[in-house]
Amino acid sequence: MKSYMENAGTVKRSWYIIDATGKSLGRVAAEAASILRGKNKPTFTPHADCGDHVIIVNCDAAVLTGDKLNQKMYRHHTGWVGGLKETSAKDMMAKHSDRAMYMAVKGMLPKTTLGAKALTRLRVYKGAEHDHAAQMPQAWNGEIK
Repeated sequence: MKSYMENAGTVKRSWYIIDATGKSLGRVAAEAASILRGKNKPTFTPHADCGDHVIIVNCDAAVLTGDKLNQKMYRHHTGWVGGLKETSAKDMMAKHSDRAMYMAVKGMLPKTTLGAKALTRLRVYKGAEHDHAAQMPQAWNGEIK
């Protein structure tokens, strides 16, 4: 018996909406990363790009558990001497909650061309409105605790 291997020509992509209202930012990001990779499908192939499109809405209403809101820091470096920039999670969630969700999903994807390609299928919005009604997205029915 032969194993079925998905390839670029046989992939059927769906669109899913994940509502982050009242849910943990990390758990929503983990579920989104799994869908982007295609791990929810029975035809998952590790070396092929077989994931679906994901729309995450209501990022403003996502929560950080514990004391992460005060302790967690987002850091990046400009490349110049003394160019380390820090932003607290409280400020990031207040001003750019969509960027915080995007960074969380990006960190959970592989650091290869497969991960970069999967990240192009992610759309993140602060509020409940999105521009992808024409794609007829389905609400994600997987349970996110």
